[in-house]
Amino acid sequence: MTGIATSLGQVAGTLALIAVAIAVSFWRKADLEEDIAVAVVRSFVQLTIVGYVIKAIFDSDSLWLVVLLLAFMVVFGAWTARGRAKAVPHAFVPLLIALATAAAVTLGMVLVLNVFEPKPRFMVPVGGMVIGNAMTSASVALNRLADEIHDKANLIEATLALGATARQATVRLVARGLRSGLIPLIDQTKTTGVVFFPGTMVGALLGGATPLNAVRLQLILLWTLLGAAALSSLIATTLAQSRFFTPSHQLVEPPPP
Repeated sequence: MTGIATSLGQVAGTLALIAVAIAVSFWRKADLEEDIAVAVVRSFVQLTIVGYVIKAIFDSDSLWLVVLLLAFMVVFGAWTARGRAKAVPHAFVPLLIALATAAAVTLGMVLVLNVFEPKPRFMVPVGGMVIGNAMTSASVALNRLADEIHDKANLIEATLALGATARQATVRLVARGLRSGLIPLIDQTKTTGVVFFPGTMVGALLGGATPLNAVRLQLILLWTLLGAAALSSLIATTLAQSRFFTPSHQLVEPPPP
């Protein structure tokens, strides 16, 4: 009974925090109440389902099931990021290639360097973090790229009229998009251990790991995630760059939001 009461108290406390977030949005007229409610419900349903799926994968100890799960995460992540980058024409394919490449390269290096054992217990959570961070960075980078091209349309067309190619006319805009996609994770890496303790380190400490082992694990993951984010943002912006132009290097109208 004590455990049940504790669990109910934890749920009530977290729901109170959600109510505060909704109240703040309503008070400031941010119009995010529905998004917050949907996010809470979706997170509960998705994490519950994923919990059962991961348990089944752990019980089977099959790497093929891990690959299948990570492939699904890549496709779903690319589709979700596509919804955030609506101003980028046909953004799904660049995002899919970016996330798949980032996941394959970073996880491959992790396995080759023997950072983690090739077991579902390690590959599933690490793969999920890699794909999630790569998705966020790539979608932010594409959003910024689309905004820059929209805002600088007249300058781009003038540059094209002077004989520049589409790639030459947007090279600096792509750099700005790439920078926007990476700055949040770079700042997070810079302030780790000073401004905040990352979730992996906190989880390891709560699980009984020594502080030094928790720090080592967190550093490995931070550097892995930073590399994956850089790779996915680079690939996504590079592939999407030409999609704003026709084969004749003419600026196309952006898709409706």
